[in-house]
Amino acid sequence: MSFEKIPDEFKITPYYSNSYLIDGELKEWKGATTEVFSVIKSPDSQGNTSPTFLGTVPDMGEASALEAVHAANKAYNRGKGVWPTMSVVDRLKCMEVFVAKMALYREEVVKLLMWEICKNKSDSYKEFDRTIEYIKNTIEAYKNIDRKGAKFDHQEGVLAHIRRGPIGVVLCLGPYNYPLNETFCLLVPAIIMGNTAVFKPAKLGVLLIAPLLKAFQESFPPGVVNIVFGRGRSIAAPIMKTGIIDVLALIGHSSSAVSLQDLHPNKNRLRLVLGLEAKNPGIILPDADLEHAVKECISGTLSFNGQRCTALKVLYVHESIVTNFNALFAKAVDNLVFGMPWGDTFLTPLPESSNQ
Repeated sequence: MSFEKIPDEFKITPYYSNSYLIDGELKEWKGATTEVFSVIKSPDSQGNTSPTFLGTVPDMGEASALEAVHAANKAYNRGKGVWPTMSVVDRLKCMEVFVAKMALYREEVVKLLMWEICKNKSDSYKEFDRTIEYIKNTIEAYKNIDRKGAKFDHQEGVLAHIRRGPIGVVLCLGPYNYPLNETFCLLVPAIIMGNTAVFKPAKLGVLLIAPLLKAFQESFPPGVVNIVFGRGRSIAAPIMKTGIIDVLALIGHSSSAVSLQDLHPNKNRLRLVLGLEAKNPGIILPDADLEHAVKECISGTLSFNGQRCTALKVLYVHESIVTNFNALFAKAVDNLVFGMPWGDTFLTPLPESSNQ
């Protein structure tokens, strides 16, 4: 597909991100940067095609990582900081301000999702809208938790007043396949409870965080959310070695989780919130409605090209129906539409050229 055929609303100009957020300050990065490309190719003036240049992000290292974690630690101050001691009402107001500001960047974030990780248009809009809804639902859920915590529990003659509180400093590392939704499913509950956080975006799906930096800065007190960019070994590793991190929140591979845990000097007190790889099975029994089963299995195995931790990895089909199931499944796969993310497509290019 030529660049001219891309709908005007989805054409992209390079986004040069040279900012990062530490201790409530949007700082200008003057060091090395990482170029971000899409595997979707576009032509140059001579008609030659090459991966589309999307922009740049800071390539930060150990010094910035340590600055970020110390800022988060200072803001938490062993639970005595402004954020952990702030009233629930005021913390929720901050989150409501953030979600309102975030909603203003819907089109920009969706466009970056489509170009950088090649998620189709429908799923990209869905990811953004689900994230907004998730934040609002989390706000309501925390209101219920707070109301419940205001009451005394009475069991076997014992009165108890039980309330939930923050744990400390959280290192948040999200995945590339849902760089907005799943990342915010880690980050939002952490900060809404009164924790402070250091957040490093994934290698892919990194540019879409850049437009939201100002929203984070304007919505939360200094040091509550600190956002840095760079390779995991350059950012996450030195942060873990400090021993400051109280909670590791990671969605990724188990080997990454093990490696990061091993770097912490006090593993016994490190809390873990992990979403790791899985071999999710789909089981088709002999009395199943085959057409419905095939539809569900197509969605389960191939949504976003199967690049989901919740994707069905293996299908177990009863031998009495396996021939009919395979025929229907193969026909359904043949009918899937492959194309560019901005079209009405189901299958799209893979975001890493090594996986093509």
